[in-house]
Amino acid sequence: MLVKQISIFLENKEGRLAELTSILAKAEININALTIADTADFGILRIIVDDADKTETLLKKEGFSVSITDVLALDIDNKPGGIAKPLNILHENGISVEYIYAFLAKKDNTAHVIFKVNDVDLAKKVLSKNGYRNTAK
Repeated sequence: MLVKQISIFLENKEGRLAELTSILAKAEININALTIADTADFGILRIIVDDADKTETLLKKEGFSVSITDVLALDIDNKPGGIAKPLNILHENGISVEYIYAFLAKKDNTAHVIFKVNDVDLAKKVLSKNGYRNTAK
């Protein structure tokens, strides 16, 4: 359930994202999930990869500003209300969601959701207690 997320600050200029993903591809690092938030001058790329330590070392060597954060990766049912249940569990236990992003696995009709929360250990405990599976395998 707990995974390492890599956040990379990128200049908001043409080709920078392609450059970064090409560096990862050349190093045979697989991106399992990603999201990007941008402003006029820069973006924050958040990725889940198959080797966080290797990725951090590589990107720092290439001059990128990188940080690693623990996030929760959860499998939820891909149906109406599927996301509401874990969000309510977190809320009822006083856990704030700082951001969230998701991707869909068509073969098993499951959504895989990444949660950044203010108390990772408590969130992991209460979600496991409520039957949520570990997406991070």
